[in-house]
Amino acid sequence: MPTKSLNVLVKFSYYACVVSTTRLLILGLISYLQPVHGYDIRRELLSWHVESWANVQPGSIYHALRKMSEEGLLAEVGTEQVNNRPARTQYRLTPEGTAEYQAMLRKYWWEYQEPTDPFLAAFAFLPELPRAEAVGALRARARLLEGWNATYRDSSEEWTQYKPPHVGWQFELTMARCEAEARWCHDIAARIEAGEGWHVNEEGDGTNAEDWRRAIRAEYGEPVDDEDE
Repeated sequence: MPTKSLNVLVKFSYYACVVSTTRLLILGLISYLQPVHGYDIRRELLSWHVESWANVQPGSIYHALRKMSEEGLLAEVGTEQVNNRPARTQYRLTPEGTAEYQAMLRKYWWEYQEPTDPFLAAFAFLPELPRAEAVGALRARARLLEGWNATYRDSSEEWTQYKPPHVGWQFELTMARCEAEARWCHDIAARIEAGEGWHVNEEGDGTNAEDWRRAIRAEYGEPVDDEDE
């Protein structure tokens, strides 16, 4: 696949994932709280810190509400006004919105999607880092993950107080992922330090671009005319 097309596909997939996550969170909250207005939805999601673990930005919430209203997933059922503040529109799920929510809920329960992390793109170019820098960066990443885990562990009781059990289980999943990646970072750092792989400025580092192109063509064939478009 041409690089340009691949980049577009990656960006589209990332955007689609963020949009789907935002829609699911909003539909689920409205299902719990309806009728409810956008301010309370936004305030509740911010209390969940969704910008850090779901990449849902506060400004996208009102946009998503308007979009789903236009699509017929939400019904505006009145307004609520507190003191002299502007009136706020209240929402309910339509039958179509309920069906969409239930379909999305089960979709993400029953399938797996790899988390999107820019580190994976950077790691694809590991040989561009000098060996010592790669080792240092991996160990620094491991320490960062271990620090996050310590924070989660120390604060989990406070963060999950008065919340249902599954909120604590989410913290356990986050900690398990951090622990696994920290171990992986330490392991790969040790293997690089021991001399595995090749890195920039090393003899026989394999960075000759023409050798790389020949290897790609040997495996995938010669390029066709539309690959550079």
